[in-house]
Amino acid sequence: MENGKMAKNLVAQVGKAGGEFELVEREMPGPGTGEVRIKVQACGVCHSDAATKFGAFPFITYPRVPGHEVAGVIDEVGAGVTEWKKGERVGTGWHGGHCFVCESCRRGEFITCKNEQINGVTRDGGYGQYMIARHEAVARLPEGLNAVDAGPLLCAGITTFNALRHSGAGPGDLVAVQGIGGLGHLGIQYAAKFGYRVVGIGRGPENGTLAKKLGAWAYIDSKSSNAAEELQKLGGARVILATAPNAKAMSELVEGLSVGGELLAVGVPSEPLEVPLATIILGKRKIQGWPSGTAIDSEDTLQFSAQTGVRAMIEKYPLAKANEAFERMMSGKAEFRVVLTME
Repeated sequence: MENGKMAKNLVAQVGKAGGEFELVEREMPGPGTGEVRIKVQACGVCHSDAATKFGAFPFITYPRVPGHEVAGVIDEVGAGVTEWKKGERVGTGWHGGHCFVCESCRRGEFITCKNEQINGVTRDGGYGQYMIARHEAVARLPEGLNAVDAGPLLCAGITTFNALRHSGAGPGDLVAVQGIGGLGHLGIQYAAKFGYRVVGIGRGPENGTLAKKLGAWAYIDSKSSNAAEELQKLGGARVILATAPNAKAMSELVEGLSVGGELLAVGVPSEPLEVPLATIILGKRKIQGWPSGTAIDSEDTLQFSAQTGVRAMIEKYPLAKANEAFERMMSGKAEFRVVLTME
């Protein structure tokens, strides 16, 4: 309450599938049992937010506040929450909570929870001054990492970091990163910090200098050469992290894998991959997808990034310009992550 009036929460919500972002003042939400309220300082604008804006999932209810790259400060703690306290710097990502009782949860695979909650999709996210988060979906922000830098690491960061660290590649292995964009420019940095021989793959020569600046050992222009053949000249890739959502480009790269190599897909094209099975079988190769991760994975990502200097390249917009920020992200011209600030 402020001066006898209910405090307000300014949010950028989508009123219906396909609608524009609307700046709306809502009553200040209070955390329920097992929840915390976060005073949002920054929220990344992710391509996955298009699922909420355009109604890609049938289970989304409207109005809905998107946003799953959220960084801020705990403002209030709900009943039953013992691990968090007011004033702590925290963030939350795509994974918005799990049920603890489905088979995946009972096996400790919370990211594949059958009843997973998704911030900004099944529950309101971070395009607002405040948001409510489940206590198990909250990650602690390390010292030395500000909210704007932390935001994109809670989705693009954790997705590439987590996928690579579980890939089986070791220091010195040849690891290629397809796409020098929102995911790829972070993937190259993590791969380099992990000690891999990193090859960046992009369309056109213009990204070569940036890829090497980010830590790539070599760069392949897939527009002017056959990327799979070029990878084989280098000995074949132990892992190819596929970040650009282009099914044809991903499919063509499989032949660039070494024996036993793995195409690790984190970008999500709308079309299916088309790969000859003989290429998979005879080379003992595999294709695997990797979802982002849970709160503890976010903490690992944030801590590693703070220690090693991995950061996203960011364009900032105020909350009031949510429509402009979203369009900038969707245009593919942003370099490379767009972040809303609540100041």
